[in-house]
Amino acid sequence: MKLYYTPGACSLAPHIVAREAGLPVILEKVDLSKHLTETGESFRAINPKGYVPAIALKDGSLLTEAAAIIQYLADQQPDAGLAPANGTMERYRLIEWLTFISSEIHKGFGPLWNPATPETVKAATKDRLASRFAYLDEILAKQPFLMGETFTIADAYLFTVVNWTNFHAIDISSFKNLSAFQARVAARPKVQEALEAEGLLKQAA
Repeated sequence: MKLYYTPGACSLAPHIVAREAGLPVILEKVDLSKHLTETGESFRAINPKGYVPAIALKDGSLLTEAAAIIQYLADQQPDAGLAPANGTMERYRLIEWLTFISSEIHKGFGPLWNPATPETVKAATKDRLASRFAYLDEILAKQPFLMGETFTIADAYLFTVVNWTNFHAIDISSFKNLSAFQARVAARPKVQEALEAEGLLKQAA
């Protein structure tokens, strides 16, 4: 499998999951400003959506969208325990978390990436994110990970998008449980490997 990624983007989540699952994945860096891969290919020709992550599967097909990719990867190595079995209530709880992270946190950062966004909109965006962080902080006061005692793909996804606070100078130190979660996930050996491979150790520290 080949993972098309951009350092620090949401593609970090499947990168972490692949390493946690022990799945061999070839990394292909993408310059999203030029829409070129590091080998000079047109990324739009590979993925017409034009954004990462995308993963080229052994059968030649392409799978996109972070939440879909990380579930696929977890299911390739069920013994790794990164996702509950399909059809169980626990799996639907996992999907519930993935949906929340995707819609409320991941897309919640959207206006902050656009330099044309007015400052008032950026301020409102940060306020909305803070309310979501407060909710997560309450959950993580009761348990180390989103699903309880066990690290899952949802934690990899949440860690990835909350790490974007470092790119936007958002201080989350007041959310002590969320901050502790970020540090806890960052300390995992396989997460460290992924961060090092993407040159992100300084930002995640």
